[in-house]
Amino acid sequence: MNLSRFASRLRMAEEISKKVGSSSTASVADSSAATSAATNAAKSRWKILWPNSLRWIPTSTDYIIAAEKRLLSILKTPYVQEQVNIGSGPPGSKIRWFRSTSNESRYINTVTFDAKEGAPTLVMVHGYAASQGFFFRNFDALANRFRVIAIDQLGWGGSSRPDFTCRSTEETEAWFIDSFEEWRKTQNLSNFILLGHSFGGYVAAKYALKHPEHVQHLILVGSAGFSAEADAKSEWLTKFRATWKGAVLNHLWESNFTPQKLIRGLGPWGPGLVNRYTTARFGAYSEGTVLTEEEAKLLTDYVYHTLAAKASGELCLKYIFSFGAFARKPLLQSASEWKVPTTFIYGMNDWMNYQGAVEARKSMKVPCEIIRVPQGGHFVFIDNPSGFHSAVLYACRKFISQDSSHDQQLPDGLRLV
Repeated sequence: MNLSRFASRLRMAEEISKKVGSSSTASVADSSAATSAATNAAKSRWKILWPNSLRWIPTSTDYIIAAEKRLLSILKTPYVQEQVNIGSGPPGSKIRWFRSTSNESRYINTVTFDAKEGAPTLVMVHGYAASQGFFFRNFDALANRFRVIAIDQLGWGGSSRPDFTCRSTEETEAWFIDSFEEWRKTQNLSNFILLGHSFGGYVAAKYALKHPEHVQHLILVGSAGFSAEADAKSEWLTKFRATWKGAVLNHLWESNFTPQKLIRGLGPWGPGLVNRYTTARFGAYSEGTVLTEEEAKLLTDYVYHTLAAKASGELCLKYIFSFGAFARKPLLQSASEWKVPTTFIYGMNDWMNYQGAVEARKSMKVPCEIIRVPQGGHFVFIDNPSGFHSAVLYACRKFISQDSSHDQQLPDGLRLV
């Protein structure tokens, strides 16, 4: 009897416990819902009080890769994007090529486009304050004739951005040249055509001087690095430095103040500044064909993220060039050591003076051509894609022409210097 009464009381206790538990759970759920509603309400009030124009837009390597994917989505040619592991430095070296004590592996962001079997390999290297996505108007056309591979240099775009600790021109050149060589080894590449734009042309030329055995042909597009401050034509710079404006700008240059720092410093206004630049440079002030609305939107988004991310490779500026974009170690001084046949390509309205290439050719002991493309400025491959493609195909005619007597004539509109 006592046992029966005890069992009955036990069942009553369990029922009461379940009801209390259920009530407690409901209470917690109600409390959670209330908290969530309050949070959403606060966010809504914040959005009203703090408009989109004043909100900071986050960025990171993931954001850059996502923006790159959106930009390249307008292409028709399939491609593979990968982060190529180049290790922490050259094997056996006690000093890391990025002059860091870290043993962390570094990566080079790489895109490789589908190509016909046996097509020559074309490696494309971007310029300063740019990334491989700047060639988005060229990939489809060039992939018809080449196995196109484009990279983000170390410290740029979607590649690793290690702390920049170089303190000399020699160390800074090694940062880019040695990391590119480690990338080449990892990709098992040899006998390729190397194309570099602007600062990327400087790096490509320095690489070809150090490793000529791997480069079949060198294409330098609006290449920087041929003029020296000591040149007679730099007299204007001496006079400008004597002014207060020149003194301020020279101080900022030597302090390594980069355009990217301005974008970051502007915070929520950064994207707007980038948008005004891309809209003007490749729209109203374009030297050739303007960007479509979709191209402009995608490129602006991509450029913002590549510029606003962590400072790294951009800090090379003052070590490679003095104020006025004059090379501290001009390529002109190494022209007689050139071992790779070279083609220079310049837009007719390129602010980078092609006369530097003319002077270099006088000392070269290898075949050298200089081609000027109409309706093109410094970004000739964006301004006049078709003219640029014609120039590249002409430069590489011996590698892509099946008939040795075919395609030997310079395409209409191009000019040989």
